[in-house]
Amino acid sequence: MKKYRIGYTTGVYDMFHIGHLNIIRRAKEQCEHLIVGVSTDSLVEGYKHKTPVIPYEQRAAIVAACRYVDEVVPQTSMDKLDAWKTLHFDVMFHGDEWRGTDLYNEYERRFAEVGAEIVYLPHTDGISSSILREKYGK
Repeated sequence: MKKYRIGYTTGVYDMFHIGHLNIIRRAKEQCEHLIVGVSTDSLVEGYKHKTPVIPYEQRAAIVAACRYVDEVVPQTSMDKLDAWKTLHFDVMFHGDEWRGTDLYNEYERRFAEVGAEIVYLPHTDGISSSILREKYGK
């Protein structure tokens, strides 16, 4: 397995669960320094059209407390190239459900131009914040 210097991954991390932990842990196994972008409340409201159960400041604090995380930054844009322009990571880790989509094929092409890569990590089946919302009525 290739070891990268600076890794980056993003998420809402609402109702932090084992799927979140698995992505973060798998990402950290492949890089020396892991930066995690936590989506701000306004960003989530803009693209998911719902308010996170846990406010941004608390979600960021929860993620920062995880031993695999070296740095937490607010994710204020869905454009991953914007994040690269600021953070200059070597690799972005993302769930494998996006592999092969037009959007991520384009990100792969654009990241290659600046010397960065995308590594897709397996999704943890049977768990998501949406499933938790549905199950517990929030």
